[in-house]
Amino acid sequence: MDYSKIPSPTFVLNEKLLRENLELINEVQKGADIEIILAFKGFAMWSTFPLIRRYLSGATASSLNEARLCFKEMKTRAHVYSPIYFEKEFSELMSYSSHIVFNSFQQFNKFYAETQKAAHPISCGIRVNPEYSDVETDLYNPSAPGSRLGIGIEEFPDELPKGIEGIHFHVLCESDSFSLEKVLEKLEAKFGDYLHQVKWVNMGGGHLMTRKGYDHQHLIKLLKNFKEKYN
Repeated sequence: MDYSKIPSPTFVLNEKLLRENLELINEVQKGADIEIILAFKGFAMWSTFPLIRRYLSGATASSLNEARLCFKEMKTRAHVYSPIYFEKEFSELMSYSSHIVFNSFQQFNKFYAETQKAAHPISCGIRVNPEYSDVETDLYNPSAPGSRLGIGIEEFPDELPKGIEGIHFHVLCESDSFSLEKVLEKLEAKFGDYLHQVKWVNMGGGHLMTRKGYDHQHLIKLLKNFKEKYN
């Protein structure tokens, strides 16, 4: 291709490479019998959404605008997580959401009743802090001491409050399946009893599956074993 003929400024995407990445991701989700969803934080070129929807069932959103983008351009409701929800936005946010994850029990108690008034079902979850990550820079480590992203085990009651159907964690960054394995060991040690009380687990992102040498079969085995244990 003669790139000199492309007007500038322009975003140029190699569709062949995108398809190859999507096919790889699809092999993982089919092999592990799980769903992988797009994170707009990492990629939000909505002109590609018709192609992406052939492989992925949905997307995550961390703001009202991202949830609206998912609904209008990806033609599906979003899995939403945000450290803060604004009352004036929450009603509109719900209209674009299939799942909403809360960052504290106080936040859940404040908004849960509203989710039950929505015109469509919304599944609520809670973000937990496994207190482990191999991210070396504390500034980017959600599990660093003093982190306000997710709830530590010391704040959990014996049973999850009625209405919490899922658990979410996100502690990796450009990591591999062996990093996830270590996180799951910590998660199960601390939150294993609660994993039996929920319908779904959102493991966040932070995987560099397209990196040379990434062990996709190890990831598939890890996810299959986890699902079989808590299904």
